[in-house]
Amino acid sequence: MGTPVVWEGNVGNAAEHRSFANGNKDPRHMLRLNVMFDNSIPDGQGGYKDRGGFWANVEWWHQDAERFAALFQKGMRVVVVGRAIMDSWTDKQSGQEVSALKVEASRIAILPHRVEHVSLSGGGQRPTNQPQGQARAQTNGGQAQNAPQPSPDDMRNYSEGFDDDIPL
Repeated sequence: MGTPVVWEGNVGNAAEHRSFANGNKDPRHMLRLNVMFDNSIPDGQGGYKDRGGFWANVEWWHQDAERFAALFQKGMRVVVVGRAIMDSWTDKQSGQEVSALKVEASRIAILPHRVEHVSLSGGGQRPTNQPQGQARAQTNGGQAQNAPQPSPDDMRNYSEGFDDDIPL
């Protein structure tokens, strides 16, 4: 079994993709990340104070794991939903039994911290004749592109009843 978790942290290494044979079926795909789950709290001066944290391996079994491995980068802020379990194995060098916390993820979400640009593939693109409310957005390459901006009415509707002081 395992303990259900929803944890937020920073990716500590490049994502690793592995494929495993599955008999006569398509291979199973796994994405592995090493994540630092921190315990930051507001310091009362607009910043945050670190109250400790821990590292854990995160394994996400997903058919698109190979494609997702290219998205996750070291330093990205993520939310991991899944279950925490103790993983045990025998160390090959010492022969000792070793245990570590592992998260078997059902979902991993990238948070917008330090993200400079997002582009969608396939059907998620807007038509080129965008309505008013456009802005210029800078991408990594320095090229400006049209980026849709919400209208003030959209923002007013979004923020009604929103309380950003709710602890998670």
